[in-house]
Amino acid sequence: MSELSKPEEDFQDPGEAQGPVEVQLLGAEVGEAASPLASSSTVSSSAPGEALPQEALKESITNLMKFLLLKYLAKELTSQAEMLKKVLKDNQEHFPVVFRQALLCLQLVFGVETREVDPREHTYTTVPALGLTCDVMQSSGQGLPKAGLLVLVLRVIMRNGDPAPEEAVWGALSRMGVCVGRENCVFGEPRELLTQVWVQEGYLEYQQVPDSHPAHYEFLWGPWAYGETSKQQVMAFVLRFRQRALRTVPLLSAEAAREEE
Repeated sequence: MSELSKPEEDFQDPGEAQGPVEVQLLGAEVGEAASPLASSSTVSSSAPGEALPQEALKESITNLMKFLLLKYLAKELTSQAEMLKKVLKDNQEHFPVVFRQALLCLQLVFGVETREVDPREHTYTTVPALGLTCDVMQSSGQGLPKAGLLVLVLRVIMRNGDPAPEEAVWGALSRMGVCVGRENCVFGEPRELLTQVWVQEGYLEYQQVPDSHPAHYEFLWGPWAYGETSKQQVMAFVLRFRQRALRTVPLLSAEAAREEE
């Protein structure tokens, strides 16, 4: 078992309701989900001539993501001082770059945003992006946030005209490593999630193209998606994310640009 999948004492306070197995699983899933993005560039610290080694950067980003997700699941605030004390420890001088990339990963992978609520005390809260409640609606109440994938799917549908051919949606997901028939560490099996769970919750519609022989299917925005957000809000979120990615992770921004073409 890797170090990132072990329960760490420092991370227990926001997740006391979770047992050791859940904490281990969270650590492992966050580590796997964050790896491609955290490894996509070398980040320099604010100190001239110094850089955080790649493995140390990846570990710091993953640990901070895990910490913020535990706070999110526990509905608790955190502060810069707490993050420095419990997560960064020996790398506190690198907090700005680690924090910036961890927030970018949280937006892309999990669809949650960390916002400052008290500038004087530097306290933060983590909330669902665009106010989407798809994670709250899950009957089991378990698992990691999936709103990031939902935002991507809604954007792909928009880009392809709403409705969008299912091939366009599966193709976009596969380019991000989320493939039909393959269990994903965060999202589970994507076909079940998109065609059953989110259809039942009203975020998506999945229907046969009229008069198609053999049968072809397409995705549309569902009524609950229109009720909680709008196409203008999704577009603004995607553009804002791409601007941050361009500044923070050039490789990720290039990938996002290719996805838009």
